[in-house]
Formats: sequence, C-alpha cells, structure tokens
Amino acid sequence: MRILIVGAGIAGPTLAYWLRRDGHQVTLVESAPQLRKGGYVVDFWGAGSEVAERIGLIPRLMREGYVIKELREVSAGGWTLARVNPAKMIDAAGGRYVSIARADLAAAIYDCLDDDVETIFGDTVAALDDDGQRVRVDFAHSESREFDLVFGADGLHSKVRSLVFGPEADFERHVGLVVCALELEGYRPRNELVAVTHTTIGVQTMRSSLHHDATLVLFTFRDDRPIPFHDVAAQQELLRTRLHGIGGEVPNILEYLPKAKSFYMDRASQIRMPTWSRGRVALLGDAAAAPSLLAGQGSALAMVGAYVLAAQLRRTQGNHQQAFAAYQRQLQPMIQDKQDAALQLDIAFAPKDRKQLYMRNATIRLMGLPFVSKLVMARSLRDPIELPSW
Repeated sequence: MRILIVGAGIAGPTLAYWLRRDGHQVTLVESAPQLRKGGYVVDFWGAGSEVAERIGLIPRLMREGYVIKELREVSAGGWTLARVNPAKMIDAAGGRYVSIARADLAAAIYDCLDDDVETIFGDTVAALDDDGQRVRVDFAHSESREFDLVFGADGLHSKVRSLVFGPEADFERHVGLVVCALELEGYRPRNELVAVTHTTIGVQTMRSSLHHDATLVLFTFRDDRPIPFHDVAAQQELLRTRLHGIGGEVPNILEYLPKAKSFYMDRASQIRMPTWSRGRVALLGDAAAAPSLLAGQGSALAMVGAYVLAAQLRRTQGNHQQAFAAYQRQLQPMIQDKQDAALQLDIAFAPKDRKQLYMRNATIRLMGLPFVSKLVMARSLRDPIELPSW
C-alpha cells in the first residue's frame, strides 16, 4: 500500500520503520525543514524499550543517553532537601531505564529508515479527501498525491487531527501548567548525572547536565495566559515575567536566556478522543492521546502505539478497518489509565499552595528510602501490555 505518515518525531519514524519492513511504500512528511533539535530530556522505559530493542536501538540509546545517579531537590539557597537514587527505579524497571534528549531519540529512530522511505521536509498537509478507496492529499507546498492510508503522527497540535476530526479545542485538556525547555552552553554550576530541582509554589526549575558542556533547564509553572506561538521573543518575555522573584538559580538562568542554544515553550495538555481513526485516516502518538508531561512516558508510548498499529495492519493483511479497531482496543485502556494517573501529579511539578509544597517535599524524602522507592515505582515502570509478535 501507498502510505503517508505526517510527522517525523517519535511515532512517525517508528511506524515508517515497521511498515516498510512489511513491504509498504511509505512517505514521511515533516513541517520542519529538518529533524527537530532541542526539546527536553525524556525518561525511557517500559514497553517502549522493548520496541526499541526489536529495532536494535538499545546500544545507541544507552550510549547517547544518561543514566542519572541522583535526583536532588534543593532550596532557594542551594541546600539539599532530599535525594533519590534512581538505581532503585532502574531495578524496578528490569534494568531498562535511560534518560535521553527527545531529539536524539527521534534521530536514532529516523536513522534506521532505509532509502526506500521517502521523506519530505518543510511541508505538511493542507487538505485530505477520503473517498473510501483512497485519500487525496493536498500539500501546503507540493503537488497533490493519492495514498491508500494516511497517519497523523504530528503531535499535540496535529494538523491531520484538525482536518479530519475537528478543532483542537474539542479534544485538548489543558492541565493548567506550562512547560519551557532551554539548552544552555557553558552554564555553571554543573552537576554530572544529577538532576537538580528547586520547587516552590506554582513553579519548578529542573537542571541537568548534557554532553558537550551543555545544560538542559526545564521550567514547569502554573499559568493560564495564552502562549504567543511563533514568537520566541514574546515567549521569553512571558517566562521572565512569570519567574520574576523566584530566586535560587533562576536569575542566573534568565541571564543566559538570550544565548540559549534551543528554546521550547508549550502548555502541558492531554488529548482525549473517543476514536483514533476515521475511514482511511488514523492518529497515533500525541496526536491521538497525548498523556502530557506529567505522565513522563509520551515518547515510549508513541513507539508502542506505532508498533502495535503496524503489527495489526500486518495481522489483518492490510484490512485497515479491522487493524484500526484492534489497535485502539489494545492501547486505549492503558493510555487512559496513565492519563488519569498523570492528572494527580501536578503537585509534584508545581504545588498550588504551601500545604501542597510541604506534602510534595515530604513524599520526595520518603522516596529516598530504598524500599519505598521500589514499592512505588515497580508498578509504574512496567506497562500492562503484551506486544504482538512480528
């Protein structure tokens, strides 16, 4: 079949890999002029690791990623309030646990595609016409073409979803937080393989060291103001205004802001849809069911979803209606459980008041106890899904 995949992040290239292995003619289109850079570091575990292993990615992910030795919560003055040893989480995950830049994970998957996967950068879909036999696709910059199936893997703000299923507002559930990630070069202080967090009412600052003397800073804060998309200068001004007076390392970080190697800001949201497919068009990854930053597993779930979708198409010998139904039936309960659980975790990222801040810090201290850490994390680091064989 001729298949179009919109989006070259995590889900799209994973799906392209497995569909091409099954002999389909795959075209991948990405709105950015090249693979995206920057973004935040993701914690990678669970069934996503099994998909990565089946592709042969694990050695590269372990080489390019980070095995964090300590999660350290500090006060505004730099005093250590709590420490957690992630080794306990690694043990609970069966040894498969690595933190890696989202862009590095995407590049690793993309590099596994062979030359038979056509990739179009700097373009996206403008219109989709599904006549029941094929889908006519109008592109923003290229000539129109026809495909047997179209998959939207184009993220939280999916163009495919808006064209086929309706406006984003019908499906987005904003969790009340904004996330901002920036990469700085030469920033000090620097703590190797330590994730340092400072949390106060409504705001969390997280700093971790990357390769090549780079530092990732992740801000998570409560704010209901609209984000000025496509205007980085306005986004940075919003950040300065919101973080004014926070203390700790924040003033120093904001001094580095104009020299940031990369900068990303968006609202933390979930996507909840009753159905992930319509006709010959289906959604996957964040486009179908974004769990939000709070769940901490979006990239791994995107790989799982792509694999299951490809496996169901293979099992049904290309009967897309049966495949799409089986794909959603297998994944949706697990993802909804993770979405529901994530909504209870906003206190960990940006407590609303002093009482929540106290409860959060007390919980973090308890997590420093080995038996508590293992008890709490053992369940969350294992995905209740059996991947189909290939």
